[in-house]
Amino acid sequence: MITPRFHCTQTLEAVAVSIYCPSVRASDVEINVDETLLTVHINPYFLRINFPHPVLEDDQSSATYDPSSGYLTVTLTKETKGQEFPDLDLLAKLLAPRHVEAPKQPVIEVIGSETSSQSELEELVDLTDAISLEQREIFEAAENDWQFPQTIVESSSPLQLSTKRYYGFLDMYTGYFTHVAHTENDINELGSEAESCSPEERRAKRLQHEEMKWDEEHYMADYVDDEYIQELLAWEDPELEDAECVFTENENMTMLNLPRKEYLPTKAQQRKLYLTLLTLLFAYAYDRRTTQHDPSPESAWTICSLIPAFSALDPPPYICLESVGPTIPTPGFTDDDLASALLPSYRRSLVFPLYRSFAMADACMNDVASILEKGKRMVTRCLLEMKHILDHHEVYYVYNKIWVDDFCVWIQTSASNEMMLDIAQQLKALAITKSMMGWNIEKLEADITDSDDESSE
Repeated sequence: MITPRFHCTQTLEAVAVSIYCPSVRASDVEINVDETLLTVHINPYFLRINFPHPVLEDDQSSATYDPSSGYLTVTLTKETKGQEFPDLDLLAKLLAPRHVEAPKQPVIEVIGSETSSQSELEELVDLTDAISLEQREIFEAAENDWQFPQTIVESSSPLQLSTKRYYGFLDMYTGYFTHVAHTENDINELGSEAESCSPEERRAKRLQHEEMKWDEEHYMADYVDDEYIQELLAWEDPELEDAECVFTENENMTMLNLPRKEYLPTKAQQRKLYLTLLTLLFAYAYDRRTTQHDPSPESAWTICSLIPAFSALDPPPYICLESVGPTIPTPGFTDDDLASALLPSYRRSLVFPLYRSFAMADACMNDVASILEKGKRMVTRCLLEMKHILDHHEVYYVYNKIWVDDFCVWIQTSASNEMMLDIAQQLKALAITKSMMGWNIEKLEADITDSDDESSE
């Protein structure tokens, strides 16, 4: 079945869904409404939309088909008149499966009960005293949802039952780099061992590669001759100044083609996703600023090189830092969490791309804060632009498959605007220092400044 193009609008009393299904017979349309769920089937198209609030199929509801435009418009009445239906432009969220919660009420209803006599109670006590230890354990298990007491066997390392190594979004993928040695993947830092490296080995290889590629002469050359870098730093992104983010037709089409998935991450996994999102947005912000939002043929390489989760399959969290400064009290992340997540992005921006400037890295972090401050729509748009860049590369498109596509869906369906706003406010006050890079950058800059002063004298 084909998922058709569609868009939603609303009034105070109704929701309208316009579905593009050209060259069909209107008499064959099947429409079903079940609380928040709308399903429309007209061969070869099938659409299932999960609204945030219930809708009704009553006398005010309607369905009209315009053969000239090819649009079927389904209008449904809101169950609660005047209720706002949020995020109707986030198509992936509307297409996500409806979440079914387990019943909170007991499944057994007590109709009546009788009080046992004293003799019966005494007999029950005698029987309870006579039960064996094994029977007692069974009774205790029954009281605790049949969960027997268990102890964790201490082990120096987790037991690996399979030769497969998983990576990507929520560690769901494997096998994408089996033949990486035969491809022109220039940003792969794991070599032919990409499929067999453990997470610890990936991190060690990444750090070793960063140290090997650090070039203090290149950095100092950009530090001294920074005229063009100053122009890039002064560039103001007009799109981040706009008050509203409205998706284009091409963006809507891309969202329709995203995978239909429902994610059930743990709280720890959710934290990892937010931290990994920062590294993706940092790389995107760097390319966006250095190209002034006009991607070049090198944009795919630049973006992938700056993201540890791409080049080394090594997403956050990383080691915690002790020298970040005072922690901002938020329920989500500490300064240590955010700084340690962005530290590899800072280091890589000083090692791999053409323009290597610490001030540029700071500007990119501020851009990330501005993007997050705009909410999930702006974040989705940035990820869709990144996806477009990588989709047009014959090798790096694979990182869309294991990371970006899932992030585009997760941002729309599960990410919290409040959490992203909290992180944005923290990033604005966060200070990542040159001393954290581990390359004596402050000393290098001081030496070149002293030599300039001596030359001027």
